[in-house]
Amino acid sequence: MKKSISYIILLLFFTIGSSFTLIDKLVINEYPSPEGISNLLFYVQRTINSNTIVYTLNTNKDGELNENEPIKAYWIKYTQNGKIDPLTYIQRNYAYGVKSKLIDKDKKSFQFEFVSYNKRKFFLMKSGSDNQYHAFGYVNNKMTILNNIMVRIEGGTFWVPNVKSVEVIAKDPSTSKIITEIIKP
Repeated sequence: MKKSISYIILLLFFTIGSSFTLIDKLVINEYPSPEGISNLLFYVQRTINSNTIVYTLNTNKDGELNENEPIKAYWIKYTQNGKIDPLTYIQRNYAYGVKSKLIDKDKKSFQFEFVSYNKRKFFLMKSGSDNQYHAFGYVNNKMTILNNIMVRIEGGTFWVPNVKSVEVIAKDPSTSKIITEIIKP
């Protein structure tokens, strides 16, 4: 059951995509962008409400990276005046949590994936241009820096939402151009 639920939830994120529509773009512009968040890597939003899952670099009080859990995810509940909440057990283990593994000890670089979909890999590593950590991933077959993901949901149930499309928005690290991929499951 865990595997099928997990597959459904993040299949929405990472299936080969198709065309971008004006409706998708209008929906995305209606949602708040998290601001003033220390160590923000990227965020995920869904069209069912403006609440946002934020992924940040997980550091200790001295600013050193937690190598056992380098990415921290939590909610900003804009529908509740910006209240901050942790992911629930189900959200962390079946949908929005990430699993990471160290791939370069000297550079402290990691590979990570969403717990619900392990077919698309992402990377947490320092950029050569600013020496800061970023979440990297392939968007439209180009290595990019992730910015945000918008999941367009129309109906369905808690366990099986009716996902119409997923938009992945990222930045080309060499040109700073925004790159968007629309995925239609």
